[in-house]
Amino acid sequence: MSSNIQIMRICQFCGKEFLAKTTVTKHCSDPCRKRAYKARKKNEKIEASNKATNELKQKPLIDIQHKEYLSLKETCFLLGISRTSLWRVIKEGNLNVGKIGGKIIIPKSSIKELFLQI
Repeated sequence: MSSNIQIMRICQFCGKEFLAKTTVTKHCSDPCRKRAYKARKKNEKIEASNKATNELKQKPLIDIQHKEYLSLKETCFLLGISRTSLWRVIKEGNLNVGKIGGKIIIPKSSIKELFLQI
């Protein structure tokens, strides 16, 4: 059973007008169909890569949020300040720190108290 339907359509890839023989035709030719497929797959790969990159960027912040005690580096990252600025806050006595061996740790509760004082 054949159909004699002829519909004027516009190609979704190149934008040219063409005569379609079915109601679901989207592209004017096989090369346009193939180019559209390649472009769609390329965009899917780019989106997947961007998603993976964003997950990697967010991972350190997520890890820090689950810890009760932070190192100097993690505190600087969390507050968005430099190491020098953090030392200045510690010397002023606005931030309570603890020391285990040679490592300085900062409780999250003291960071929250720092912002309650302001």
